[in-house]
Amino acid sequence: MKLYCSIVHVCSGALHLASVWALPAPQVSSASNVQPDGPSGASGFLRGPSSLLGYNPSIPVPTEPSTVIPPSEFELAPGQSENAELGLYIDLSEVENPQPIRGGTVGPTDPGPRTFAYDRLNSDLFIPPGTDAGDMTNAKWPFGLSHNRHGLAGAGWARQQNIDELPVATAMAGVNMRLSPNAYRELHWHKSAEWALMLNGSVRIGAVNEEGQNFVDDLTAGDVWFFPPGVPHSIQAFENGCEFLLVFNDGAFSEDETFLVSELFERNPESVIAKNFRTSVSALKNLPTGQLWIFPGTPAPKDIQEQNVTGPAGFLPVIDSYSYHLSQQVPYEVPGGSIKVIDPTTFPIASTFSAALVTVQPGGMREMHWHTTSDEWTYFLAGSGRLTVYQAPASSRTFDFTAGDVGYVPMPNAHYLENTGSVPLVFLEVLQAPKFSDISVGQWLGLTAPQIVKDHLNVDDNFVSQLPKTKQIIMPGDKNLTQTNFSSEPL
Repeated sequence: MKLYCSIVHVCSGALHLASVWALPAPQVSSASNVQPDGPSGASGFLRGPSSLLGYNPSIPVPTEPSTVIPPSEFELAPGQSENAELGLYIDLSEVENPQPIRGGTVGPTDPGPRTFAYDRLNSDLFIPPGTDAGDMTNAKWPFGLSHNRHGLAGAGWARQQNIDELPVATAMAGVNMRLSPNAYRELHWHKSAEWALMLNGSVRIGAVNEEGQNFVDDLTAGDVWFFPPGVPHSIQAFENGCEFLLVFNDGAFSEDETFLVSELFERNPESVIAKNFRTSVSALKNLPTGQLWIFPGTPAPKDIQEQNVTGPAGFLPVIDSYSYHLSQQVPYEVPGGSIKVIDPTTFPIASTFSAALVTVQPGGMREMHWHTTSDEWTYFLAGSGRLTVYQAPASSRTFDFTAGDVGYVPMPNAHYLENTGSVPLVFLEVLQAPKFSDISVGQWLGLTAPQIVKDHLNVDDNFVSQLPKTKQIIMPGDKNLTQTNFSSEPL
């Protein structure tokens, strides 16, 4: 019955607005009150009379119904009545007619117009913690809101996030790409460096560097590749298709500005191409017209050796490999989750890309931290979580994320990531740095003289005694997110 009432309330409000907007106004002679030429059956006027400007005693006094939604027509989620400064996560997924109330049983209501799905997915924007303050640049972009460009003949698609979608993300941009079975991402190169994580399926990648050294490898879900700027490469899916994430070291990068072999041939005189390849112009008559970009392909041979075309320079040395089989790396397990780090220490060719693949169990959180040399670009692979960005001098804002979202935190803003769901939260942290590193808030205070900490924060000896002297990376927690007592043994 509550759901019915809430729907009726919102709909009736919309109907009321519609009826108000459609009411005929008192009509008087006016230059603007001219019957337009229009389609058969049209009536009325495009513009109203000047008598509607400002106060007019002939216009009836408003007698609209109350816009306040009574408590009988909405529900409060667990934790919604708690002190707003606690900032508990508010789960609106099962709440009927959710309202932006925090810290009490009554408060400002929202009669609409509304799209409930946005409020449910972004409860920390709809009902912000009392600690959020000031102005803050948006830190979230869902790939689901990006334009999805399709390839040829159903061969795949790609959608991107750059500064057009997320203006704060000046240092990095992302592309989410899908290849159908056996499809190619055609031979190409970029002005920017390309770092990639396989999301599902498997591919064969290939490249040739400036020295004429060849590289070919097969990758599967969880593996990583990297191509330096200007190095030409290709990507082909195997028979089950694939999907991958691309990260570029320029926030203004656009997938639509890639250098393509099809366009290289199309944009040069045929006589020049024939001379360059020591052939006749007639041999070029079947060159493709327009971009191939993503297109269907012939299945790749199972034996990778069949595609190893080697010149005098030989193969790319292993130390300079363009791929890393991160799927085979054993994660570092900590209470509350796990982490895999990949940076130039183990993947030297990706000299400025450092990343961490993080799994946080329900109730846990990636500890409060900040980065000293790079912005953080984050991609969410599974689960749901929230992140608060603190920016000096006195601003903070909390954002909610689910799978397929991108988050961005400028350096050196402090932040955390809390699992707000019932399944593991999995996300990728990417930095433009020669080593993956951060400043742990807990470790910082734990390695500061106790008296200094107590003088600054007005806390007791028990608080100080539990401060860690090592990075915790992930903090475990109760799955009940309305829990407020997290006391534990000293770390």
